[in-house]
Amino acid sequence: MKTDPETFIRANTDIMTPPHVPEIRLHLASEAHDLWLKTEEELEEIGLPPPFWAFAWAGGQGLARYILDHPGLVSGKRVIDFASGSGLVAIAAMKAGAASVLAVDIDPWTETAIRLNAALNGVDISSAAVDIIGAGRDADVYLAGDVFYDKAFADRIVPWLTALADKGADVLVGDPGRAYCPRDLMEMLSTYQVPVTRALEDSEVKKTTVWRFAASVSGG
Repeated sequence: MKTDPETFIRANTDIMTPPHVPEIRLHLASEAHDLWLKTEEELEEIGLPPPFWAFAWAGGQGLARYILDHPGLVSGKRVIDFASGSGLVAIAAMKAGAASVLAVDIDPWTETAIRLNAALNGVDISSAAVDIIGAGRDADVYLAGDVFYDKAFADRIVPWLTALADKGADVLVGDPGRAYCPRDLMEMLSTYQVPVTRALEDSEVKKTTVWRFAASVSGG
């Protein structure tokens, strides 16, 4: 890495509370324009992948809210937070009583962001910058906030998440109406109106739904 992640994160974020999950504090970009609108060349120069970890996306906020309000879903269970970003959902799961949480994201910068954010909230979270798509069931609960924004990515993860549900995992996702959300494969659990940053989205509030993947009839 060309830039030290912890130094950069501390210098380019403020400690803030996501509006829909005020119980949780995160290192977030206070001026979305400054960090998010850097060109690819500027990001490459400092060795920074697109900083998804610097924002509390609507899908993650909705899913974190649902977990905090329904702690029985994760209490005492092993949890994997997929595409964790800032670690918001992982932190919510630990605060709701999960036995353990592994936060997974292929961006190596997220490991530092998650470590710093977990410390802010007094929870212990493991993290891994690996691609686990296709891996067998290794947890009781899988959580994923806002992962259906890209068709190619959705095409990879939907069969995997479905297979995990078939194997008995509880698979919950938070989605703010992305085009590639496989609504026909899931059951709706709750909807929220989540405040977001207009610089990143097409509105100031996103209707966000929490879904559960349904096991197929033939699954077991």
